[in-house]
Amino acid sequence: MYIVQSYPVAVVLCVITMLCWGSWANTQKLATKNWAFPLFYWDYTLGLLLFSLLFGLTLGSSGDAGQGFLANLSGAELSALGSAFLGGVVFNIANLLLVAAIDLAGMAIAFPIGIGLALVLGVLVNYLATPVGNAVFLFTGVALVSVAIILDAIAYKKISKGSATSRGILISLLAGILMGFFFRFVAASMSPDNQIITPGMLTPYAALFIFAIGVFLSSFLFNSYFMYRPMHGPAVTFRDYFSMGDLRLHTIGILGGIIWCIGMSLSLIASEKAGYAISYGLGQGATLIAAIWGVFIWKEFKQAPPGTNRLLALMFACFVIGLACIIYSRYA
Repeated sequence: MYIVQSYPVAVVLCVITMLCWGSWANTQKLATKNWAFPLFYWDYTLGLLLFSLLFGLTLGSSGDAGQGFLANLSGAELSALGSAFLGGVVFNIANLLLVAAIDLAGMAIAFPIGIGLALVLGVLVNYLATPVGNAVFLFTGVALVSVAIILDAIAYKKISKGSATSRGILISLLAGILMGFFFRFVAASMSPDNQIITPGMLTPYAALFIFAIGVFLSSFLFNSYFMYRPMHGPAVTFRDYFSMGDLRLHTIGILGGIIWCIGMSLSLIASEKAGYAISYGLGQGATLIAAIWGVFIWKEFKQAPPGTNRLLALMFACFVIGLACIIYSRYA
């Protein structure tokens, strides 16, 4: 299987993770103009599952290093499989709750609260489990990224026409807490050494596949609930998935899942050299990428009131400096 050999390469992969996690939602933006998010989400989970399998059968099965994808799966202990599967379930709940919170409170409130809390909790939990990197630089970087997310929220609030509800904020907090823990469950299933796999533990490729199975299967419970009990808008059915969606819509949804899965896969294979806290922290800098899409591509701030551009400039500066601190923490 392919193994990352150096920290600089691991950083590059984590930056690509950030790009993927900050960009996949563009497919949602394109698809849900025509049909409901829960219908889009089925294709998203399918794309995630299919790519995780492809990833395992290609990079996860190539070369002589480590252990092959199928051999690793066949020899894995139930505890490792269960931990990776649980990570997928927890992520799925968090992801769906975050979308529900956005529906209730708006992007300006829900996304920064959910992802900001996930970033802080995720880095803290993963650092306590495997303390890799200088804590001062790492958490200084986390603090600066958190400030950037708050500034992003303030900027979005200036152009938001909706008002936050207490229910939406509460759901955002719950989504953020769950999102902060899912990565640890997946990391706990993986062998700490990719060259010599600990018996019963998973390689990053096998862990990703079991994680994806957890996401896909749990959607039959959680996503089905949101189909029939949406936060707003009409309910949809499984019949709508087959009758309303054309090839273009299904392809967009599957592409969204593939993009997110590419990010998750690179984050996992980079974790051995970068450390789980740094890998997760850099990946959750995705808010920066989402903001770049909003500002420069979707032109969401074109009609923003005076002073918004200064907030955005300060937000980008805090993000860049914060991410630089997170990266440097491995050298310090």
